Amino acid sequence: MTSTSSETRPFRAADLGTLAVIAFSGDAPDGGMPYLLAYSLGDGEGGPEGTSAAIERLLSDNGLPVGDTLLDGSRRPSLPLTLLVQAGQAVVTMPHLNAQCLVPPEWLAAVGERGYAYFLFATRAWPDAEPGKPVEPESLAAFAGDEGTLLSAAHVLLPVRSLRG
Repeated sequence: MTSTSSETRPFRAADLGTLAVIAFSGDAPDGGMPYLLAYSLGDGEGGPEGTSAAIERLLSDNGLPVGDTLLDGSRRPSLPLTLLVQAGQAVVTMPHLNAQCLVPPEWLAAVGERGYAYFLFATRAWPDAEPGKPVEPESLAAFAGDEGTLLSAAHVLLPVRSLRG
């Protein structure tokens, strides 16, 4: 007789592979939109498929659906995902994850006007991106605008917090 363990495997941040966040602005019907894109290079122990599964689990564990649902973080105060903008940087924090990136002036202007950023966390790996190197606009548009990327990502309008001095 065999038995199935009801234990779940503990979360391992290493399964996510190398994570990066990039800030960019885009056009929206009502003006400039500040975007944040979080992605993995797919270089976790399980390769791109294992990385994708680990990101899906991280998102699910934190109440972030994958697909075409857009969450409004301002209506979900218990959402375990925050965005802090300070000194020209965006810092995204959630359980098991803290990522930051430099943001361009047009992004800061757009987020200042809106009070939020459109956060996209891709479960699909982007192995062509190289950490620490500039991403070409065409490459970013091809990855972030790809239907496969969009339908396998979490989408959140993430309110901005700032440090008070």
